[in-house]
Amino acid sequence: MNSASIVPPKPLTLAQVLICGGAIVTLSMGIRHGFGLWLQPVTQAQGWTRETFAFAIAIQNLAWGVAGIFSGMLADRFGALKVILVGGLLYALGLAGMAHASTPLLFALSSGVLIGMAQAGTTYAVIYGVIGRNIPPEKRSWAMGITAAAGSFGQFFMVPVEGIFIASFGWQQALVLLAMVVLLIVPLGLLLREPGFAKGAPPKREQTIVQALREAFGYPSFVMLMAGYFVCGFQVVFIGVHLPSYLKDHGLQPQVASYALALVGLFNIFGTYTAGQLGQKLAKKNILAFIYFGRSIAIIAFLLAPLTPTSVYLFAAVMGVLWLSTVPPTNAAIAQIFGVAHLSMLSGFVFFSHQIGSFLGVWLGGYLYDKTGSYDVVWYISIALGVFAALINLPVREAAIQRHAPTAQGV
Repeated sequence: MNSASIVPPKPLTLAQVLICGGAIVTLSMGIRHGFGLWLQPVTQAQGWTRETFAFAIAIQNLAWGVAGIFSGMLADRFGALKVILVGGLLYALGLAGMAHASTPLLFALSSGVLIGMAQAGTTYAVIYGVIGRNIPPEKRSWAMGITAAAGSFGQFFMVPVEGIFIASFGWQQALVLLAMVVLLIVPLGLLLREPGFAKGAPPKREQTIVQALREAFGYPSFVMLMAGYFVCGFQVVFIGVHLPSYLKDHGLQPQVASYALALVGLFNIFGTYTAGQLGQKLAKKNILAFIYFGRSIAIIAFLLAPLTPTSVYLFAAVMGVLWLSTVPPTNAAIAQIFGVAHLSMLSGFVFFSHQIGSFLGVWLGGYLYDKTGSYDVVWYISIALGVFAALINLPVREAAIQRHAPTAQGV
């Protein structure tokens, strides 16, 4: 074939990355944020304890974290397309399996393992890798904020939809309907075929995977970012899954929880976008410290105030601003320090720490509730961890790491 006849692939445009990547995150994160609405319908219908449900969702978060490392490696080496396609299919299969699981084991395998693996391929680590490779540094934090805002919009939009599905069709059929909806990820993923990976050949890099990992884990700021993200996972997943039951236990109507979770999503649109914008101008470590400390203050105020729909909605709005606003500055800091060649993989490792926190937050919520009849201890733990995360982020060094000599090219 004459080389003159070969047409180079068109690069991904800014609009293409933001619209398609944002839509994928909207679906994946939007559905995920509504799982707390199924806690009581599922446990009451199946005769299971809250710990059984919470443990399955905890497994989901842990599976998401573990799979996120490998999905990040694959996306960095072969492009995001295949990872996203597999993730979308696994998501649909997991939701359908969740609807028809007849035992706690099957429920944990479907809602836990399958959906956790699916989320690893359809959320931030993979999509942020696409952003890092296709969007210039001066717009990167902003673009990450836009994508995180899309995930927040998904929560605002999808959580009420899921509540309507449950009320209109029952919890099982609602899950089947969501399985069909989530398949929209597949055509959206096809539009994110990156030109540099068109023939399956990874771009040349100055570091191997092993060298990149050795560098990152030997750099204290990376470990500090991981520690902060652990706290993020603990707080948001505990609140997202257990808040509906906490409110119902205190006599509030189920729609209060649905509206509260939707408000979290609505206000997090502004929070994540603002965090992304500020990340272009301010030190990202200071943004993160403010967010974590602000969460602790919000929880204290929520617990001290009389519990009414109004106080719940105010808490949801404040927490919404702080909810996923950690995502853009954390990932932008990683890209700024280490570059973008292994961004999805390094983001996957940091997110793994987030998911360990998520596992403990959601599981301890169910375990301690069954043991004590109250969520109080987990609320107190969340407050203390928020202060810890604020302090651990302050010493982070965001300057690009200095590599003394180029290393051999490899995987």
